[in-house]
Amino acid sequence: MIAIIGLIIGISVGWYLPVTYPTSYSLYMSVAILAALDSVFGGIRAYMEEKFNTTIFVSGFFGNAILAGCLAYTGDRLGVPLYYAAIFTFGGRLFQNFAVIRRLFIEKIGQK
Repeated sequence: MIAIIGLIIGISVGWYLPVTYPTSYSLYMSVAILAALDSVFGGIRAYMEEKFNTTIFVSGFFGNAILAGCLAYTGDRLGVPLYYAAIFTFGGRLFQNFAVIRRLFIEKIGQK
């Protein structure tokens, strides 16, 4: 219930107060969003497996996003595309979590 309320608030704020950022930050934002999505899918998976912990989810959500953004920034300053590490890691985990969520959902439907 709290997640749905948070989602409605987030969509409403994003709809009426659009946030813009310079295009030079698009690389950092895309990697941070990918990391945040990985955390969301991990949270959904944990919830379906009845292992969800709010503290772990919130710390992972912000920690992963900040770490991915910092990794992209550091790589940009060094002239090395370090953001690829975040893309491969978080992208791979995102698809892995989605596969597990799909499997759990199909098993749950099959039991009914």
